[in-house]
Amino acid sequence: MKARIYYHHTDAGGVVYYGRYLDFLEEARTQYLEERGVSVPQLAKQGTLFVVARQEIDYKAPAFYGDVLDIDSRITNIGAAKLEFVCEVKNHKGEVICLGKTVMVCVDSSFKPKQIPEDIRNKLS
Repeated sequence: MKARIYYHHTDAGGVVYYGRYLDFLEEARTQYLEERGVSVPQLAKQGTLFVVARQEIDYKAPAFYGDVLDIDSRITNIGAAKLEFVCEVKNHKGEVICLGKTVMVCVDSSFKPKQIPEDIRNKLS
């Protein structure tokens, strides 16, 4: 996925504020799922949600106002009730800006852990 850096993503120095990367990682995960036929809003209506259980980000270099970032997101592990995503964010020069790892847990509408539905697992395998 591509993400253009706008003024509201940055601090007073024109550098992307560190917390904004969580938004980019969320958008990349959602796009990854949607491209594989997994609609996050539709799952929620059916009582299946994915919640973040753990988030790691290693910041390697700054991104700046006006940059276009390339965000590569993929699943590295599918468990009974969890998904592990890794993300690599690069600038237009191919330099790594940050690396992220997100562990998501499948829950029901009461936020109790549940197994990932088989049809979802098949789409993501």
